[in-house]
Amino acid sequence: MAGTVERRGGAPGSVGELAKAYDPVGIERGFYDWWDASGYFQARDGEKAFVVVMPPPNVTGELHIGHALFVAVEDAMVRWHRMRGEPTLWTPGADHAGIAGQWVVERELAAEGLTRHDLGREAFLARVWDWMDRYRGRIREQMKVLGASCDWSRFAFTMDPGPARAVRHAFKHLYDRGLIYRGERMISWCPRCRTALSDLEVAYRDEASMLWHLAYPVEGSETGETVVVATTRPETMLGDTAVAVFPGDERYAHLIGKRLSLPIMGRSIPIVADEAVDPAFGSGAVKVTPAHDPNDFEIGRRHGLESIIVIGFDATMTGEAGRFTGMSTAEARREVVAELSRLGALVREEPHTHSVGRCSRCDTVIEPLVSPQWWVTMAPLAAPAVEAAKDGRLTFVPDRFRGVYLNWMENIRDWCISRQLWWGHRIPVWTCQADGCGEVTVSVEERLDACPVCGGPVEQDPDVLDTWFSSGLWPFSTLGWPDETEDLARFYPSSVMETGYDILFFWVARMVFFGLEIMGEVPFHTVYLHGTVRDAEGARMSKTKGNSEDPTEITARYGSDALRFTLLTQASPGNDMRLSEQRVESARNFANKLWNAIRFSKRWLETNPVRMGMDGPLRPEPTALADRWVISRCDAVTAEVTSLMGQHLYGEAARQIQDFVWSELCDWYIEAAKVRQGTDREGEVATTLAYVVERSLRLLHPFMPFVTESLWQVVPHAGESVMIAPWPEAGARDEAAEAGFGALIELVRGIRNARAEAGVEPGRRIAADVYGGQDAAGIEAARAELASLARIDPAALRFVPERPRAGPDALTVVAGDAVATLPLMGMIDVAVETERLDRELEEARAERGRATAQLSNEAFTGRAPANVVDVQRRRLATAEERITVLEGRLAALRG
Repeated sequence: MAGTVERRGGAPGSVGELAKAYDPVGIERGFYDWWDASGYFQARDGEKAFVVVMPPPNVTGELHIGHALFVAVEDAMVRWHRMRGEPTLWTPGADHAGIAGQWVVERELAAEGLTRHDLGREAFLARVWDWMDRYRGRIREQMKVLGASCDWSRFAFTMDPGPARAVRHAFKHLYDRGLIYRGERMISWCPRCRTALSDLEVAYRDEASMLWHLAYPVEGSETGETVVVATTRPETMLGDTAVAVFPGDERYAHLIGKRLSLPIMGRSIPIVADEAVDPAFGSGAVKVTPAHDPNDFEIGRRHGLESIIVIGFDATMTGEAGRFTGMSTAEARREVVAELSRLGALVREEPHTHSVGRCSRCDTVIEPLVSPQWWVTMAPLAAPAVEAAKDGRLTFVPDRFRGVYLNWMENIRDWCISRQLWWGHRIPVWTCQADGCGEVTVSVEERLDACPVCGGPVEQDPDVLDTWFSSGLWPFSTLGWPDETEDLARFYPSSVMETGYDILFFWVARMVFFGLEIMGEVPFHTVYLHGTVRDAEGARMSKTKGNSEDPTEITARYGSDALRFTLLTQASPGNDMRLSEQRVESARNFANKLWNAIRFSKRWLETNPVRMGMDGPLRPEPTALADRWVISRCDAVTAEVTSLMGQHLYGEAARQIQDFVWSELCDWYIEAAKVRQGTDREGEVATTLAYVVERSLRLLHPFMPFVTESLWQVVPHAGESVMIAPWPEAGARDEAAEAGFGALIELVRGIRNARAEAGVEPGRRIAADVYGGQDAAGIEAARAELASLARIDPAALRFVPERPRAGPDALTVVAGDAVATLPLMGMIDVAVETERLDRELEEARAERGRATAQLSNEAFTGRAPANVVDVQRRRLATAEERITVLEGRLAALRG
């Protein structure tokens, strides 16, 4: 039911009051606490909800700007769906961070002169828990400052009892299915972190080094024949147990099956033939060190070669390295090369660039070592995950990452899940210590007190699980699994997984195959991937570079809305973005402009009644061109933004709203409306402003929640909070009004530019003869607005039925097919005016050329929709009209 409704609030502050100055920090926290206390962040009862599972930040410190980006994107998603009337659930949490979590505490201990071994396992874990408790609270506060409208009653930590229980159940599920096994294989070992790493935890980069060519003598050769091999790690030759050649390589066919004498060690090693050898690389012969190279390990398995470990887990040489025992690998390399040279076995050395694997956490060079570890067999898990991406159950934004995902999944290798750490989910495997038993039990219980077979004492595996194991269960472990809870039934699968493209394999892929294996369904239907936030010069942000800043320090200067809006408008799916303080300041200036626009609007709204509907101010049916235009443009932007949001193009949606509010509403409509201030037509402006500004605030709310709530509370509105107000629906477009006022805008711009170039004083009112062309009726109806905006003397403004002819002392302005002449006796510099019109003529001819080219293209005219072709025809006609007028005016000036 429509009627005049009292404006009401419910939020902090007096309803209808609005401070003169925009103070973002002063308004933000009060509104956040009010939203939270009001229960707006919780999913209301009802149908299937829109669900987003927050990527849990590592509790290794404070949030960085990349976290602020995901908060901005996910909060925009959630707020939009909430306003569309959908129950929404955004579950927050934090990750224990495994290696990184242990490392930060070990670093803290090192500053005290201690190691974790000095404390012992239990005391060290207590120290880690203390760290986690401190920083979990800090992370929550940072997210609240950023405006995250997540359900804090559901905050989860990967080491909480619920997720920990889910980890044990998932491990047992996979173990019972034969998908988890214990095996001795080549692993990537970090000597600094003292743990195995998964393939994804190793960062490879090209580094300058040397390539050493070594000669191994053929045993029994009467001619002193040798086989030359090349290596970037000569210290590993101490563990060589063979040299391999390609089976069809005729150079070595006579040597296959014979033996070589290993320099320094004097060990006899065979020459074997293996398909893995590339005969075109180097000499075509490769040294085989099964204990220290992944490819050599496989060759060794195929040929039953001995595996001799010469490098230990501490990256020093073992007892198998002879007189080099105890040396670091770097020391051993120097000494081995020197000894090979002394023996005459060093053929040559040359500079060489090659890929070196480093620990992604601490940057230490990794060592390939053979070690017994726990593994997940990946092929049976990957196959359904591949199918889900191929059949459309799983989609990617942007779609190009679907190919990246499939390529990795289709070439996946078994996953090493055990880590030699103390912090993390302990592997739930217990071994009986009783003599003669040795029973291995996988238990879902936190503790196992006795062997279930003989009752003897048991000991738990000392290792912990890769942190991504627990993270991979996140979409359902946070909903109560393994119990069949109501939450699990209602909120799984989630709707969108929003995260960075850099953890597509680390996390997203694991959630997909765990969800399909354990729940029988993909964990989410859409994967939205954002890029990396870089500094203004494009460099990655880091504390060591000094170009990274706590996001809440930025919000303390400019407000959360400004930071969020900057991140959203600068970002696009899957692409990196650059962030500068100037852009954040610009976003703050936009919020300030919005604030001032509402302050201006309030003067009209306080003295004029506004007709209200259930959702807010009713859509007026004005007669004034400016009113019709801004309402139509508001509806057009509503339709466009709604479409963009549905396509996950949040940055473009935010830019569309900004352009409308800043340019069309503030710079054009409000300025044009001022001509009716103090007249009996104020009511027309008030009803138009009420409708447009209230809708604009709703449209902008997902991106700038704080300032929009503050302003929404002081304009006519329906309901308690803008965050639960309905998302606006677009009304019918008024194309005639858009064309008419659009022509007026172009004419005003042209007159302003001409005045500026002619040096006319900004405040001086001048005369004008105006021919409106096909939009004459609209332009003439906005006579007062034209005079005000273009600084024309109303008494000297004439509308003429045909194109006016300008004398030598007049400016000519062409806007579309509208023409204005501005007589400026004695003020015209003919040379300057001629130069200006020449530029315009050049632009008009270029426009004609573009339109002609389009219309001459049969592929375009034959395939494009009729309305699109018509647009090009109108562009051509308008350009030709401009050319005619400009050529005539230039001819007159040149006499």
